[in-house]
Amino acid sequence: MDDKPRITIADFSKIEVKIGTVRSAERVPETDKLLRLMVDFGLKPSQNEGVERSPEASAVGEERDVRQIVSGIAAYVPEPETLIGRQLAFVTNLEPRTIRGLESNGMLFAVGTGETFAFLTPDREVPPGTSAH
Repeated sequence: MDDKPRITIADFSKIEVKIGTVRSAERVPETDKLLRLMVDFGLKPSQNEGVERSPEASAVGEERDVRQIVSGIAAYVPEPETLIGRQLAFVTNLEPRTIRGLESNGMLFAVGTGETFAFLTPDREVPPGTSAH
């Protein structure tokens, strides 16, 4: 076991993990580690409640939940544009945090370091905003 304390299932259930589709990715100027991602998490919840839609649905007036996420993964992603279109796992209910003047509204889920670094991704495409459980 790691050095972190055990948590209850109630504590764990507070964490919201969703799949987001990366729409843009770029290096944060004057930093070595940071990438700025714009991530699509589907329709904003207030407009999506109780409504089942296909991923292709896009009626006029629907607002998408696109968030800026700043992540320290530049060492593992030499070409940020290779992330565009990829579906990755994110913690989406963290308090916003300002990093180098940019507000980050979530946290990328990844595993490992160095040669073992890898993204957590679904094994097939899912609608943006799909929750992990």
